[in-house]
Amino acid sequence: MTEKYDAFVIGTGASGTTFAYKLLDAGKKVAVADCRAYGGTCALRGCIPKKVLYGAASIVDAHNRMLGKGTGDTRNTVKWKELIDFKRTFTQPHPDRHEQNFRDSGIDTYHGVVSFEDESTLVVNDQRIQADQIVITTGSKPRELNIAGEEYLVTSEEFMELEDIPEKIIFAGGGYISFEFAHVAARCGSQVTILQRGDRVLKNFDPDLVDMLIKASEDAGIRVITGRSLERIEKMGDGFKVTGCCTEGGKEDTFSADMVVHGLGRVPALEELHLGKGGVETDDRGNIKLNEYLQSVSNPGVYAAGDCIQPGPMLTPVVSMQGDVAASNMIEGNKYTADYSVIPSTVFTIPPLAGVGITENRSSDRHKVLFHDMSEWYSAKRINLGYAASKVIIDEETDRILGAHILGPEAEELINIFAVAMKYDITATQLKSTVYSYPTLGYDLNYILK
Repeated sequence: MTEKYDAFVIGTGASGTTFAYKLLDAGKKVAVADCRAYGGTCALRGCIPKKVLYGAASIVDAHNRMLGKGTGDTRNTVKWKELIDFKRTFTQPHPDRHEQNFRDSGIDTYHGVVSFEDESTLVVNDQRIQADQIVITTGSKPRELNIAGEEYLVTSEEFMELEDIPEKIIFAGGGYISFEFAHVAARCGSQVTILQRGDRVLKNFDPDLVDMLIKASEDAGIRVITGRSLERIEKMGDGFKVTGCCTEGGKEDTFSADMVVHGLGRVPALEELHLGKGGVETDDRGNIKLNEYLQSVSNPGVYAAGDCIQPGPMLTPVVSMQGDVAASNMIEGNKYTADYSVIPSTVFTIPPLAGVGITENRSSDRHKVLFHDMSEWYSAKRINLGYAASKVIIDEETDRILGAHILGPEAEELINIFAVAMKYDITATQLKSTVYSYPTLGYDLNYILK
């Protein structure tokens, strides 16, 4: 027997969920499927549990910074097992609740690997499904490295399920995953090293503020080593020998570790779909070929969004926006495109680093760059935080803010104010002239924009 639907959504993360409910609200008969627990990466294996870990690390770090200044005289570390148990109170109930919400809304649910049989037919386990429209939101997976000992790598997902945290950890790669978990691990008392192949870490953020964050990381006991690619991992007793080498060849360095964590990028998770059978073309890098409406260029009945596609950064608000845009196109005809022009992002380190818009290396002579070392400002000094800074890039002719970058307390919130200003063309003068609550980081805008 073949089940028939107006729309079938593959994946139940942020973008898939947005698709499903919007298509349902448009009167379509909708079903969803997932080969894993319902909820997707962000809720179960990414942003939400990560922020729980970060929260505890931040509290412990704040306590330790204020020793002798009001918080006592005993240095603390994160109690990992208790923290992981607390994290599970967020992740464990979510899949059943998420799936039940689909069912209560009238959306059919399936479990298992989905693959194409033809352009409009899917197979889930042994069940055949026909759908007028098919949505692909299968997310991403850690990139394969093709190095000796790759099987010993631990993913960020596995890291967040550890019952005990190792004494010595190497994070391979200098992006979000490595820096965020390195800062958590350091507050658990682990010896932490980050190995980065190139000469820059956190490449999408302002280089000057990244340099300050590296110093803050080193003060927290984190070694940041650039110019060293991960060459191989060898099992040595209870631990590992990790070999790194410069990208141009040359002398190899070896490091010992109890665990090596994969932070070297993610790629779309598409191979199990058998896209060729569905007439869904991919490019030479394996990405689905989409038009500007997030529709397959070769099978008009297929749309895709989220971490499994190439356009846009892999951020939850972005994939939700893509789901909303693509669902609207499915309902109304192709009218809408995703706007990636103002996308704020934050790396949740201690202190956090946030940015939106262009960085200084993309500025020109007609741009004014305002840089401030904020480490002695009240907002940072009152919590004894040694590193804080801002950089804002302004078009001198129009007074429009083109980029903003913040390192310091509540950077993840302050950057949202800049994002709103940039989105709706609020000028730097207008933003500065606003009366803000005091004393707050928002009030510091008066000085950041000087």
